[in-house]
Amino acid sequence: LICHPVVAIVIDMVWGRCALRTFLFGKTWFLFTILIFLLSQCILNRMGEPDEKIPKELRIAIFALRLFTYIFSMGRLLVKHAKWLMRDIRNRDFLMLGKIPIPQYLTQWHPACSLALLAMLLVMLALEPILHCLSSDEDLFTIICDESENVRFSYALASTLAILLYFVLVSDLAVFSTRVSAYALVCTRLLTELALFLFALTFIILAFACALCALMHENDDFSGIGKSLVQLYKMVFGMFSGYHYDLLDEPAILCTVFLYVVVTVVFLANLLVAQLNCAYQASYQDMVGFARLNRGKIVVDTMPSVPRFRWEYFLKFLALDERIEFGEGDIGLSGGIQVLEPANQNPTTQDTVHRYAGSTSPSAQWPAEDTHAGDEEDRFERMERLMEKAIKRMSGSRKGGSSSQTGSSMGYSTGSVSEEGKSSTQ
Repeated sequence: LICHPVVAIVIDMVWGRCALRTFLFGKTWFLFTILIFLLSQCILNRMGEPDEKIPKELRIAIFALRLFTYIFSMGRLLVKHAKWLMRDIRNRDFLMLGKIPIPQYLTQWHPACSLALLAMLLVMLALEPILHCLSSDEDLFTIICDESENVRFSYALASTLAILLYFVLVSDLAVFSTRVSAYALVCTRLLTELALFLFALTFIILAFACALCALMHENDDFSGIGKSLVQLYKMVFGMFSGYHYDLLDEPAILCTVFLYVVVTVVFLANLLVAQLNCAYQASYQDMVGFARLNRGKIVVDTMPSVPRFRWEYFLKFLALDERIEFGEGDIGLSGGIQVLEPANQNPTTQDTVHRYAGSTSPSAQWPAEDTHAGDEEDRFERMERLMEKAIKRMSGSRKGGSSSQTGSSMGYSTGSVSEEGKSSTQ
């Protein structure tokens, strides 16, 4: 996929010289809104002491930053999704999921994550603790009051999901590097292998949890199916402490847990590593093509926003009206792009450019090419190469018995010479 060098060169050239700045400028605002959101949700509200109230200056700053997020970040997302939805409605471009029509633009992961982020921001606005505390007698713009007691946990959960969605959307910047973009695409392809591992692990954990509950024991860690599930998950991920392992003094529980660790930690974990290794090697080559295809799509989507003066500067930089050189001092044709490479990368003993003497006028006919002579020359060259290979092969096979054959041949030649000497003497 998109592995032809000409296509790769054109995409990289248009991306680096023309579309990169416009794409980066469009992402700058998004990165700025992420910084504002992190300041209001993760940084400023943790600057005070745990047991003390947040100072007034910080409370005003937090309120201002959150207001900025709701107006500009959430408002911008509302406008974008409204435009995309109206476009799909106008074009009747829907994907039918049963009897439910789904807008076509939501079939791509980036708009779908953007819609989920918009939903989280709307939930945060509805649960905003500062708005709930405005009617209380507490300090201005505080988030701790009796009215916000029931919504603070839900607000924090929505904020956590929104932060994760922000960072998922930032992963779109991997297009700056084809290698990083291919790695990200490979990771998404390997999620299926990870899902299979988690499915098999959950099935085995459920089986062993039910088996442990059926045993007669007095261990509180496995007193129910729910507790057993949690403890078995901790064993797989290394969160089960050594103290709890020491409490497994009953032989029945100890043998069951030993068998469980062998099946999950020893077998399933190593099987997952082997699956990921094989899947990565099989998918990486295709993912490089998909990464170039993704960059080409972004270039096509970005080009309408590129200023005209930048496009004209790009065309001037290409210099397509100037004739390029085949080699140093060897002037060729115009309308091409010269790509340099090391002299020893593709060594050639013959000039691959056919040259014809005479006029270059379009009205002048090209000289007739003697194709038969060329075919005969190629045929003789092939025969010469085959003969050289055959001689090398024969000389290599005769090296082992050369000494014995040389002695016998010398004796034969001496006898013949002596006989000739006798005949001549007679």
